[in-house]
Amino acid sequence: MKALRLAARFVGCMLLMLTVTTSFVRAQQSYLEQHYLKKEYRIAMRDGARLYTSVYLPKDQTRRYPILMLRTPYSAGPYGENAYRTNRFEAWRHLAEAGFILVFQDVRGRFMSEGEYVNVRPHLVEKRSEQDIDESSDTYDTIEWLIDNLPNHNGRVGMWGISYPGFYAAMGAIEAHPALKAVSPQAPVCEWFIGDDFHHNGTFNLALAFGFFTSFGVARPELTTEWPPRFDYGTPDGYDFFLKMGPLANANKQYLKGEIAFWNEMMDHGTYDEFWKSRRTTQYFNDIKPAVLVVGGWFDAEDCYGALHTYQAIEKRNPQTDNFLVMGPWYHGGWVRSDGSALGDIQFGSPTGEFYIENIELPFFNHYLKEQGAHNLPEAYVFETGGNRWHRFEVWPPENIHQTPLYLREEGQLAYDAPDPRNIFSSDEYISDPALPVPFTAEIATGMPRTFMVEDQRFAARRPDVLVYESAVLDNDVTIAGPVEVKFFVSTTGSDSDWIVKLIDVFPGDTPDNEDTGAKMGGYQMLLRGDVMRGKFRHSFEHPIAMPPGTVVEIEFAMNDVMHTFRKGHKIMVQVQSSWFPYVDRNPQTFVDIYNAKETDFRSADQRIYRSGKYPSHLVLPVLEN
Repeated sequence: MKALRLAARFVGCMLLMLTVTTSFVRAQQSYLEQHYLKKEYRIAMRDGARLYTSVYLPKDQTRRYPILMLRTPYSAGPYGENAYRTNRFEAWRHLAEAGFILVFQDVRGRFMSEGEYVNVRPHLVEKRSEQDIDESSDTYDTIEWLIDNLPNHNGRVGMWGISYPGFYAAMGAIEAHPALKAVSPQAPVCEWFIGDDFHHNGTFNLALAFGFFTSFGVARPELTTEWPPRFDYGTPDGYDFFLKMGPLANANKQYLKGEIAFWNEMMDHGTYDEFWKSRRTTQYFNDIKPAVLVVGGWFDAEDCYGALHTYQAIEKRNPQTDNFLVMGPWYHGGWVRSDGSALGDIQFGSPTGEFYIENIELPFFNHYLKEQGAHNLPEAYVFETGGNRWHRFEVWPPENIHQTPLYLREEGQLAYDAPDPRNIFSSDEYISDPALPVPFTAEIATGMPRTFMVEDQRFAARRPDVLVYESAVLDNDVTIAGPVEVKFFVSTTGSDSDWIVKLIDVFPGDTPDNEDTGAKMGGYQMLLRGDVMRGKFRHSFEHPIAMPPGTVVEIEFAMNDVMHTFRKGHKIMVQVQSSWFPYVDRNPQTFVDIYNAKETDFRSADQRIYRSGKYPSHLVLPVLEN
């Protein structure tokens, strides 16, 4: 009887959840039906390909409206003029309520749009014929059609999008249509080999790439309204799944069967060759005419790099352009996909997402598309984690920065004082075993938990293959603002190796528990920044070279910008390791083509980090001066 009661309770809960979800979706559709008329078009591009485009026209005809467009590879559906879009409606409800003609388009080759799809299609600097197309020309042709054919618009167009749609927004700003007045690339893809999504400094993001392309990368035989089915891992444990899969080549042998075209291309382009270089968007941001609002999240594990470097490239190449940067305490898209008051166990003191919508995004579009009010935006609107407050800067990174070395020292210490110059070879070591890699998260997941970027690192600190360095208790607040540089001296008994460096904020032991999550915050090791350099790429991403076994070499790289205050009473920690699995694919620790490595190529290696006067491994912190 007890079992029956439990089963009945479970069924009741599931029915309640289904009812609530159904009611929520109906409410979203009802709002759009009440206020908007949906139309569908197939807009011809200059080469004849027709792109499916859904348009939501405000029913209120007492004024003219600007056009706001999102181009996406993730489906502009649902399809049919009586089927209203509710996909993540809460993320753009404020735009619908503010009054815009809303346009959603399937990009070329996806879902109901004709043509060939190309991942991060390279921009054509020269178009020699009408058949030469790219994302900029498709955007231009679409806007031309909208301006000529839609009723009751005011002649001004904007674009926005998060992640891949952020890429399309950014590309639309290149050689822009004269009517395009405002563009907001949010977490835009910009560099798929160095810092965005699928690669970090040459390492391969196995968990993300596999999970993404097993669905997104499936070939489309014809126009379709349906997504391919999600891959069935057969387990919730991604660490175990990928470890049992073995070398990267086994992904095709065991699962993909050579049927995912872009996966095959990634496996064929293991260095920074023209395939990847042509997809670097920042090289094309010249003569940008629309106003630009670039948005990113400090804790976006996918495209934090893209937001920062898109802003920097536009700023450098287009000093005349109204170009703004917003960085908040968000996961991927968290500025509109959550209220932004917390991430995992870390609280930010206010609903930062709501602040962004009301004080940044809406004023930006209203100013440039409706010519309503002053946007009052600084060059950079940046949230300081730790201190939990917004800052307005006229340049980013801020000018009053002091580049401050923080040295690895003896007995696991971190200090501002450099090692004694008479100390030549002091070092710490650990054994890195590819058969037992360090996990990147303590959670059981097949993908990337959105909270892992702030996750408590005590699970890693307790492993023998992770070195831990810690400062003394801070007597004063220390605020950093900008990129964190890593300058390490290392050696390995192998001929290649990965070097993962994590910057961590250690909370005092008497910090109260988090009442919302139940987390024990005393001694919490909050991940603040973490990144990786593959040793063979230490001099060049184009031309990898082996690491000479037992020889000291220098590893340098920059971690993404940050703005954070280590509070008085906290400590600064650095962790160093050589695996971060399966966020980063396993390095065999032998100098081979990792995409085609064999089981026999994977070997343990003795890793050594030097902290001597001759080889002073250190981070350079961008300390903000008062």
